[in-house]
Amino acid sequence: MEKKVIATKDAPQAIGPYSQAILYGNLIFVSGQIPIDPKNGEIISGGIEEQTEQVLKNLEAILKTSNSSLKNVLKTTVFITDLNNFGKMNKVYENSFKENPPARSTVEVSRLPKEVLVEIEAIACIE
Repeated sequence: MEKKVIATKDAPQAIGPYSQAILYGNLIFVSGQIPIDPKNGEIISGGIEEQTEQVLKNLEAILKTSNSSLKNVLKTTVFITDLNNFGKMNKVYENSFKENPPARSTVEVSRLPKEVLVEIEAIACIE
């Protein structure tokens, strides 16, 4: 099998030496996404709900480029700067994964890039 780099202008460009995603076989490994609006490169305004929504849009755009979708996500890791925001984040997250939600880990971290409140990475498959 060959490793293939996945990139789209519909999600934020990588801000370091990494790829938006890697396709290997029928698995897609999506790098952690933060709430950057890909149209202007800025962090979106608002709180944890708005940031989570943008992160999920970014994940969805990358998966679409990979011929996949959020319904094919197998595992996510959520990094959040304050677990007191977990309930608010979880309500937005739940809207994207209503049926057969993926496995998930959620970790509180002291800081995230650009001082955002949430980052999510994912592993998905292509049907």
